[in-house]
Amino acid sequence: MLAEAKLKALQELVQQSSKEELIWMSGYLSGLISSQGVGVSAATEAVAAAPKPAIGRVTIAYGTETGNSKRVATELAGKAKKSGINARVVSLDQYRLNDLEKEEYFLTVISTQGEGDPPAGAQKFYDYVHQTDKQLPKLKYSVLALGDTSYPLFCKAGEDVDAQLKRLGGNQLVPIQKCDVDFEDEANAWFQSVLDTLNQSSAPAATPVTTAPAPAKKSGKKIYNGTILTNIVLNDVGSKKKTHHIEIEAEDLTYEPGDALGVVPKNRPATIEAILKITGISPEDKVTHRNSEATVQELLHDKVNINFLPERVVKKYAEVVEQNIPATRIDLLDLLRIYPVKDAEQFKEVLQILEPIAPRLYSISSSLEAHSGEIHVTVARDEFRINEELLCGHCSDYLSELPEGTSIEFYIHKNNQFKLPAADKDVIMIGPGTGVAPFRSFLAERDATGAEGRNWLFFGDQHFTTDFLYQTEIQSWYETGILTRFNGAFSRDQQEKVYVQHKMLENAATFYEWLTSGAYVYVCGAKEPMSVDVENTLLQIIGLGAGSSPEEAAVYLEQLKEEGRYLKDVY
Repeated sequence: MLAEAKLKALQELVQQSSKEELIWMSGYLSGLISSQGVGVSAATEAVAAAPKPAIGRVTIAYGTETGNSKRVATELAGKAKKSGINARVVSLDQYRLNDLEKEEYFLTVISTQGEGDPPAGAQKFYDYVHQTDKQLPKLKYSVLALGDTSYPLFCKAGEDVDAQLKRLGGNQLVPIQKCDVDFEDEANAWFQSVLDTLNQSSAPAATPVTTAPAPAKKSGKKIYNGTILTNIVLNDVGSKKKTHHIEIEAEDLTYEPGDALGVVPKNRPATIEAILKITGISPEDKVTHRNSEATVQELLHDKVNINFLPERVVKKYAEVVEQNIPATRIDLLDLLRIYPVKDAEQFKEVLQILEPIAPRLYSISSSLEAHSGEIHVTVARDEFRINEELLCGHCSDYLSELPEGTSIEFYIHKNNQFKLPAADKDVIMIGPGTGVAPFRSFLAERDATGAEGRNWLFFGDQHFTTDFLYQTEIQSWYETGILTRFNGAFSRDQQEKVYVQHKMLENAATFYEWLTSGAYVYVCGAKEPMSVDVENTLLQIIGLGAGSSPEEAAVYLEQLKEEGRYLKDVY
């Protein structure tokens, strides 16, 4: 064994030598050692055993909304470590922005939400790389972007981050990989390309490697064709809300409690008729839109978004009709009325700039164990006013008006980060309003399978008499012992508003006892303010139960997240 100083000198010599020089040295050592009676194989093994110069630490930073990016980043870090590469995993909401200019190897796994936005936890990092001008000449990076090809701005957040890191002088290890919902194979292929490049970089006298991204493949989403069995309003007479319970029958259904149903809403026939009339275009004219041919009627009814157009589309419309249109969001029909097209041919140009209808996701409120061959969703009809005009959300309006017997296409959106634990584990479910949907699925599943874990449900809405969704089923589960505990918060039934977080605090001691016994906590419903208020209350409960400081309570909550015992599905 060489002394430390000699070993260091040898490592430096190996690192600085070309491939040809290493071969010469190997032959020279072989000849030298052979002349002294030492076997050639031993000398060769000694040279081969000289440790490769290690690359610096690789940071894998993730930005996630549903947990997929975190899961992928964690799995990839494990593979990196097995390859002898030191990998650090960090959430982008905890990443120190000043560290970016110090990084040498930086990988990011980031999903895209809504209108091409980054996850809430990645917003700070996203804004930073757009706003800073600090150059990153030593940064070697690559981006794995998770998305859904059903949405108009597929993987936009990942594309933006990739472009900004390049603008700041970063060097791509491998090109960005954009993944659809079935991302596992593409993610693994991308990371293998990264590993190959890193290993090549760490080898002596590495020659430059050009690694192509994994080939894109078609989405693996299975489209089901179902039939509406039931479409009823759960709210009683006098309620200010309309919450629909919709049951759909379909063959070969496969889903789990916690998953969501994805549906692409159709546009209203009356609106389409008005558009055809104002533009003078024939509904049977054939047009090509995004590489597929369809009639104008089919395109307007099934494929393109004509409601509440985003500003980027309005801007393109202004260019087509050559008019000055203020930045705004507006329906296509209103746009045509105020800034009309010249003729049917110009409207065909407009059709080209329209984006596909984005699918909407609804938490599944049924269990295949309890509702064989069926899938149920709980849909709140979204009503709002703009300039004194009463409007409805596109998809909730579409679904709420589907009569029994209607055919409907849908797909299953897996949510692996919102699943029931083992049958013997306790669960606490917090779901006001339609947030109760997945918990109906959870309870039906646990009832049908005989799971022995305890179940506690917090539900809230405006009034007990008109807005207690699934009241009969919840009472039945409570009476039969499936629901160990139930707390309802009906905010408008008393002078002072009462919400689920108030009921949590009223039961703080028991809640903390369940936590310390290993219970899993689930939250579903509105992201703001509900989920924020619930999390703040949870921190209070932990602080009271443990007698700890706010900082210690935050550490405890973070541990629950790391253990997969605090799970959210919020929107």
